Amino acid sequence: MLKSMSSRKPNPEFEAFTNAIDRLLAVPRDELQRREKKYREHVAGNPRKRGPKKKIKSSASPDPADA
Repeated sequence: MLKSMSSRKPNPEFEAFTNAIDRLLAVPRDELQRREKKYREHVAGNPRKRGPKKKIKSSASPDPADA
């Protein structure tokens, strides 16, 4: 006969996964957004970044579209 799911002991990988998901979901959404913004600002300062670079608006020359 088949054993029921409740009588089986979950394997360690599954327990580690569920623990990680529980820790992730315990963090409020606004905290995650704040951390993401801080990380993006940190990454934007890396001059050796691969891929397309973000365009930085300089405050010295005004945008002709604003005039």
